[in-house]
Amino acid sequence: MRIACLGGGPAGLFFSILAKQAHPDWQVRVIERNRPDDTFGWGVVFSDRTMEGFRAADPEVVDQIERAFRHWDDIDVHFRGRRFTSGGHGFCGVSRRRLLDILDRRAAGLGVELCYGVELDTPDGLAREHDLVIGADGVHSVTRTRHEAHFNPRIDVRKCRFIWLGTRKRLDAFIFAFKQTPWGWFNLHAYRFDDEWSTFIVETPEATWQAAGLDRMEPAAAIAFCADLFAELLDGHPLVSNARHLRGSAVWLRFNRVLCERWWKDNMVLIGDAAHTAHFAIGSGTKLAMEDAIALARALDQTDGDIPTRLARYQAEREVEALRLQSAARNRMTWFEDIERYVGLEPEQFVFSLLTGSQRVGRDSLRRRDPAYVDGFDRWFAAHSGLTPRAVPPMFTPFRVGALTLANRVAVAPMCMYSARDGLPTDFHFAHYAARGTGGAGLLFTEMTCISPDARITPGCTGLWNDDQQVAWTRIVDFVHGAGGARVALQLGHAGRKGATRLAWDGADQPLAHGAWPTIAPSPLPYTPQSQVARAMTRTDMDAVRDAFVAATRRGAQAGFDLLELHAAHGYLLSSFLSPLTNQRDDAYGGDLEHRCRFPLEVFAAMRAAWPAERPMSVRLSAHDWVPGGLVPDDAVEIARRFKAAGVDIVHVSSGQVSRDEAPSYGRMWQVPLSDKIRNEAGVPTIAVGNIFEPDHVNTIIAAGRADLCALGRPHLVDPMWTLRAAAAQGYRDVAWPRPYGAGRVQLERDLQRAAQLPLDA
Repeated sequence: MRIACLGGGPAGLFFSILAKQAHPDWQVRVIERNRPDDTFGWGVVFSDRTMEGFRAADPEVVDQIERAFRHWDDIDVHFRGRRFTSGGHGFCGVSRRRLLDILDRRAAGLGVELCYGVELDTPDGLAREHDLVIGADGVHSVTRTRHEAHFNPRIDVRKCRFIWLGTRKRLDAFIFAFKQTPWGWFNLHAYRFDDEWSTFIVETPEATWQAAGLDRMEPAAAIAFCADLFAELLDGHPLVSNARHLRGSAVWLRFNRVLCERWWKDNMVLIGDAAHTAHFAIGSGTKLAMEDAIALARALDQTDGDIPTRLARYQAEREVEALRLQSAARNRMTWFEDIERYVGLEPEQFVFSLLTGSQRVGRDSLRRRDPAYVDGFDRWFAAHSGLTPRAVPPMFTPFRVGALTLANRVAVAPMCMYSARDGLPTDFHFAHYAARGTGGAGLLFTEMTCISPDARITPGCTGLWNDDQQVAWTRIVDFVHGAGGARVALQLGHAGRKGATRLAWDGADQPLAHGAWPTIAPSPLPYTPQSQVARAMTRTDMDAVRDAFVAATRRGAQAGFDLLELHAAHGYLLSSFLSPLTNQRDDAYGGDLEHRCRFPLEVFAAMRAAWPAERPMSVRLSAHDWVPGGLVPDDAVEIARRFKAAGVDIVHVSSGQVSRDEAPSYGRMWQVPLSDKIRNEAGVPTIAVGNIFEPDHVNTIIAAGRADLCALGRPHLVDPMWTLRAAAAQGYRDVAWPRPYGAGRVQLERDLQRAAQLPLDA
């Protein structure tokens, strides 16, 4: 096979090594526009785990890299005059130039043809002359640009400016440092990569960079500025740049986040930064590129199928892991971009938030690496939550919302059961809520409970508009209170244009064939093409809806509910007022955000006045419509601020379900960043939701300050005692079990202890 590899960086060189090593008869050429001794960047970071993967592909290369790198376990974070150390991370740094030298020599020794100083004009001619052309030509890829319409790259130029410098100060840990200036915050990423040098990357948001005048400084002045900013870490050592060819502010870069829909075309394929980039905050760009090389070489080794078939297999096999890594890098990148959001946290929590910012590393992972660090943090967090200073899992610390104290940070999420009769909770509801109310969670939400018959989603939805319903709910609340532990929250809502539909298992969002009631909405728009067209609300309708919410609020108070939540999410009636996709009114209740908020806030204010002052209230919001032109997270922050000013105690942060055209980005804890943003920008407590299913998720979210409570739905459907099981798994005994279940608790703890002592292959 004849292969031309465009780009002599780590991706191109490592692929050429693997290909030539496996197939000495293949003709492999590497074409690089730069000279072999041109230097771009300083150091490269790999984890110990990454190095194990490289070793499986080529032990000889890894042996040489390991002889050249500097290894460290500690991360030091400098913030507000304090230093925090977390150990056990297992990273190594190596000079980028040294890495390229190792790969270059290995490739040449295997017979790869290395062509340096050759400009890359077009890949098409090479594609005609070779069986395979590999575009490893970096973030500004000529290969990708030549066929941009096919590869469909989404290139996102990010918010921060950074300058990549070096120093002879020998750092003994990976350093994150943060400095407040009159213009804003600057942060530092620094690590040692050989016997003499350390990388020193200074980063700051664009607005801060401009306010400090760095956009007008020559490189020497900018470098002096950075040296002065972090002088206490340099101990008199100067900072130097290897970008000698750049002038003015060009030494400050902006990260380009690249994500291609397609990675191959005919006999051309993209790898590394040409296909997808990963921000340096997670140290994963070169890792991503070299792992691409491994995956591509493996795909080509498979003899079944022609070249396009193998390239398609390469993307299919590699894409999921690459996206996971990019997602983690994006999470960490945006953490630094939004640094102003976090600097108000206590230093202990700020550091924990940083260390877990990628969402690939959680509290359990940190604990395995450095138990002493996590135990110290847990003691601090327990004391911060009002407990005596002892190591308590964060999910089991109490939380005070308004005048109500919850025993822990776990909530059973509101989940429609579609099992009511004319809005009346049945014995099924009693059994359902009784089981989950005794399962250890601190807070139990009802399903969306409707304020009137025509406010229901389906005929099976619960309500609170008559005395019989109030009696049924009172029975449930009294039982849960009597069993001890959980507090009970009533969620009230109105389906709006999403009403009069079938039960979920008979066809979710499908209109009723018989017995449908008229629906109302801010504007006469159907939810689906099959839905009925809702009638646009008049002021008389608004008054009636508001009064129905107030009447249900009073019934909820009499039933003994501890917390009241207004459902203004998921495209239901009040959510439809908030979103510009569904509110197309031209009166005082439509138009800009202020006017779209008017009616939901009016309803909330009336409920707040009717609800006992000592009991808290929450609001559930869709913080992102996931549709162009819809609500975005910045809008949600402003909406949350308005509800906070109206007296809301906590915001329940969800997203979507407003439009059938939505395209969310699903994944583990996928909605938690929305809670994080609202909590730390609007300054209001939040409840996080969205594919949270492990105790480690809850512990990490709470500890990092991304939410104050976590609401879990489906895990509680599977296991009503999810929280009690989580306590036993963590060896936490100070949680209230129902007395009749005490023997089961002892057995569970014994079984878990025995399982922990068994060998992995038992």
